[in-house]
Formats: sequence, structure tokens, C-alpha cells
Amino acid sequence: MNSLVGIREAAQALGVSISTLRRWEREGKLIPEHTPGGHRRYDLAKLFPERFRTAPDLSRKTVAYARMSSHNQEADLEHQKQVLERYCTRQGWSYEVITDLGSGVNDHKKGLKRLLNAIVNDQVGRLVITHKDRLLRFGAEMVFAVCEAKEVEVVILNQGEEATFEDDLAEDVMELITLFSARLYGRRSPKNQELMDGIKQTVQETRLD
Repeated sequence: MNSLVGIREAAQALGVSISTLRRWEREGKLIPEHTPGGHRRYDLAKLFPERFRTAPDLSRKTVAYARMSSHNQEADLEHQKQVLERYCTRQGWSYEVITDLGSGVNDHKKGLKRLLNAIVNDQVGRLVITHKDRLLRFGAEMVFAVCEAKEVEVVILNQGEEATFEDDLAEDVMELITLFSARLYGRRSPKNQELMDGIKQTVQETRLD
């Protein structure tokens, strides 16, 4: 079905007269395109996008991605996975779940790499997550930009703050401090262990407040 039509076909599609279309053009309400010969052409795909939607690409799958920061949050990861599975099932989607146990500041997680490779290789048509920060603590917007470029629909089930936000963020901060402390003092040095013990105690006290 050709989306570019002349003024007569456009008027019939819109249910108005040709003079009305010309008036709308003068008023700037509906601007047609013009052929090299100067003829008006109206893009029905812009006027009626629902008529020109392409059939879904069944080769591109729905992927639900779940992540928690540490192994002591495995129960939370399983709950997050179940939430995603229930949602995708209710929508009638065929889907795959990818999970990660690792910090939100770590962009080298196995599951995240697998997800990004699938997106870049045009294997994913829809990405479903419970919260934006499940992808990355910092850098999620970059992933969303890649999804937009690859025409991947992103579904975020909860736009608000997570109940586990503080605990999860504490785990991420601990990982960063552990990494830099080990580089500064050496992973097995007494000074590094003393520093890490103090930080862990401070984090624990903060969680209890």
C-alpha cells in the first residue's frame, strides 16, 4: 500500500474536501510533500500510522532481564524473575529471562553482555525490566539509546524507587571501595582488611538506622 498519495486520495481518506486540505495547508495544519514536478503528495503513513504498521518480526524475541547485586540477594533475584515472568505471560509474549548477580556499577556481567550482544545483533525486539537500575546503576540511559537505535521496545514495570534501593546501592558502593582499596593497599594486606572491616561496620549501622 503506497503511503504517498495525491490531494484527491488524501481528501477521501480524511473525509474532507480538497478545498479544506488546501486551507489546512495555508494555515500550516497539514503540510504536504512535493514531487520534483511540484505536485502535492500526502503521507498517509503519518496520518494513519496504524494502517501502515509492519508485521512484527517474529525472529526478534522478548527478553526479560533481572539483576541483584550480591549472592545474599538470590531470593530477591528469584522474586524479581517471577514478577517479570508473570507480566510477560499475561501479555501473551514468548520470552527469555536473563539474570545476573553482580553490582550495578559493573558493566562486565555475563548476563548483561549476553543481552547487549543480542540487541546489537538484532535478536531482541522487546526488553522488559522491573526498574531502570536493574540494567546499570550508571549508564542505563546509554543502553536505552542502543535499544532506540535498534528499534527495541523497552518496558519498565515500575518507574518509582525500589524498596531494596538502599541495600542494593550499599552493595554497589562496597564493591567500588573494595576494588580501589585492594589496588591501593593490596587485597591481602592488614591495612586493607582493617579499612574494609570499618566500612562494613559503618554500612551495617547505616542500614539499621
